[in-house]
Amino acid sequence: MSVKATLGVIIGNRGFFPDHLAKSGREEMIQILRTAGIEAIVLGPEQSKHGAVETHEEAKRCAALFRSASDRIDGVIVSLPNFGDERAIADTLRLAGLNVPVLVQATPDTPSKMTIAHRRDSFCGKMSACNNLSQYRIPYSLTSLHTVEPQSDAFRRDLEWFLAVCRVVKGLKRLRIGAIGARPAAFNTVRYSEKILEANGISVETIDLSEILGRIERMKDDNPNAQKKLDAIRRYVSTGNVPNPALLKMAKLGAVIDGWMQDAEVSISAIQCWTSLEEYFGVVPCTIMSMMSEDGLSSACEVDIAGVIGMHALQLASGTPSALLDWNNNYAEDPDKAVCFHCSNLPKHFFKDVRMDFQEIIAGTVGKENTFGTCVGRVKAGPMSFARFSTDDLHGSMRGYVGEGNFTDDPLETFGGAGVVHIPHLQKLLRHICERGFEHHVAANFSTVASAVHEAATRYLGWDMYWHRS
Repeated sequence: MSVKATLGVIIGNRGFFPDHLAKSGREEMIQILRTAGIEAIVLGPEQSKHGAVETHEEAKRCAALFRSASDRIDGVIVSLPNFGDERAIADTLRLAGLNVPVLVQATPDTPSKMTIAHRRDSFCGKMSACNNLSQYRIPYSLTSLHTVEPQSDAFRRDLEWFLAVCRVVKGLKRLRIGAIGARPAAFNTVRYSEKILEANGISVETIDLSEILGRIERMKDDNPNAQKKLDAIRRYVSTGNVPNPALLKMAKLGAVIDGWMQDAEVSISAIQCWTSLEEYFGVVPCTIMSMMSEDGLSSACEVDIAGVIGMHALQLASGTPSALLDWNNNYAEDPDKAVCFHCSNLPKHFFKDVRMDFQEIIAGTVGKENTFGTCVGRVKAGPMSFARFSTDDLHGSMRGYVGEGNFTDDPLETFGGAGVVHIPHLQKLLRHICERGFEHHVAANFSTVASAVHEAATRYLGWDMYWHRS
C-alpha cells in the first residue's frame, strides 16, 4: 500500500489510570492509520512504557524520534486512551519543534466499564492537554466530537479532514509561484504585495513575457518538447476548428513555460494575457493553463498571484483541480444564485463537455485569428468550495474568505466557461467582498473542503479569514 501521509503519534498515559488502555489504544491507533495508508511515527514499547508518553524522559525520547523523521512528518495526532499526562504531551511537541498541525483525539468511556480497572477519564484529560498546549502556544485542532472512538466513521472523517489541513499547511509553506509577465494595466484589482507573501513563506519568481516570447522565437517547429506538447493538446481537448499554426504556437508556449517552471522550481503560476499575447504572439494561453491546472499545477490569468494561492489551497485540500473564476453576473432574480465565468482556462475537470475555440471578448479588438485557445463549455453540476486570499497592505498581513455552495444545472446561454452557482446567503457574502475590498476573482473546486482550508489558514498560518457558512 502506498503511503499517502506520515503522522507523528503521541499516545498519552497517566500512572494512576489503567495503563493497559494506553497499550491497547496505541495498537488500535496504529492499525487504523495503517489501514488508511498512513505511516505512523510512534514510540515502541521498548522505548517507553507501552510506547506511550508520560514522563519528561519519555517526552524527550518521543521528540527525538519525531526530529529524526521531521522531513516526513505532515502532522501529529495526540491520542488519549486514558487521561494522559498533559505536561509530557506539550513537552514532546515543544522539544520536537515540528511546527506542523496537531489533532487531539480522546477515546470515550463506556458506562458499563467505569470501575478503576477500565475508567479512562479522557473526556477530562483532553481539556487538560489542550490547556497545556495553549499555555505552550502550540496550535492544535480538535475532533468533531469531544470524545470519539478511533474505529468510528466520525473519526475516519476527522482524520480525512485533518490530512487535508496538513496538506494545505505543508503546501503553502515555502511555496514558490511563477509570475509570467506583468500585471495587465487595466487590472489594478490583482495588485498584491510580494513582501507580505515572502513574510508568510511564499516566494514569487518572475519572468518577463518578452523572455518567454524570445525563447519561443528560437524554438524550431520540430522541437521534441513542442511536438510532445502539441500531441498532449490534441489529446486533451477537441481542436477541430482551430488552425494548425495556432495549435503549434500554443504548444511552443506550453513547452517554454514547462521548461522555465522546472528550472525555476515553481509549483504554480499566474500568467499575463490581456492583450499582449494576443496582439504580439497570436493565441490565448487558456488551454495551456487549463492543462496545468488539470495536472495540479494551478495557473491563474491576469497575473493574479493571490488568486492562484486560493486555487492551490483548494487543490491541496481536495486532491482535485481548481479554477479561477469571476464573480460575474446575477442569475435572474434569485438572490442566492450567480454566474461564475471565465474566458476560459478552466481545467477539463470542471466541464460537462468542452472544446477549444476563440476568445470572443478580445476577438473584437485584436481579431478572431489571434485569439484561438480558449476552453469553452458549460460547467457541470456538483458541490463547490470557494476561496480567496489577498495581501492586506494596510496591516501587513494575509486575509481571505472561504465557503461552500453548489454548481447547478440551471439554463445559461453564454460563451466561454461558465456555470451557475447557488450559495446560501450569497448577498451577505457579496456585501463582505465589497465592504472589505476583495478582488473579483475567486478560486473554486468541486469539493467540500472549506473547513479544512479555513483551519489551515487561521490556526496554523495565522491569516485573517472569513468563513461564509450556510
